Amino acid sequence: MRKRQFLLQEGEVCKSIAFIVKGATRQYTVDEKGHEHVLNLCIENWWTSDRESFHKEIPSIYNIDAWEETELLLLPKANGYYERVNTIPAFNEMRIKLDDNQYIAAQKRLNMAKNYTADYRYGELIKLYPEFLQRFPQHLIASYLGITKETLSRIRHQSIKK
Repeated sequence: MRKRQFLLQEGEVCKSIAFIVKGATRQYTVDEKGHEHVLNLCIENWWTSDRESFHKEIPSIYNIDAWEETELLLLPKANGYYERVNTIPAFNEMRIKLDDNQYIAAQKRLNMAKNYTADYRYGELIKLYPEFLQRFPQHLIASYLGITKETLSRIRHQSIKK
């Protein structure tokens, strides 16, 4: 996929689960004022898709686009391909492990968003995903953390002083 090319747009039904071989994607919504809200930033060896739309065959509320030139392995629902691939023991084991890791990360992120300060969330992001700081611009990092660009700038400036 070319940079900024859509894998999924709001209103479409998600037809494939995508594994990122190379590159990076972002998953986001756009509110009524036109502001983007980043749900996920994804890099190599991660899944990216709207699982609810994929499994329930309903229109997605998300957009997913390539933030960099991105190579994906697409596992389409069409013709039972996704289900057939899951019958391969090695693939199924890998998928379960990656799904578990993604679920755990989502759970931690939700807990941090509800219970910790912006400073703490930024510190955890640096510890867990330091490559995000090189690959995604500050406005996307801020949105991912649920803070303003100005708050992120203040946090970064204060961390440099320490």
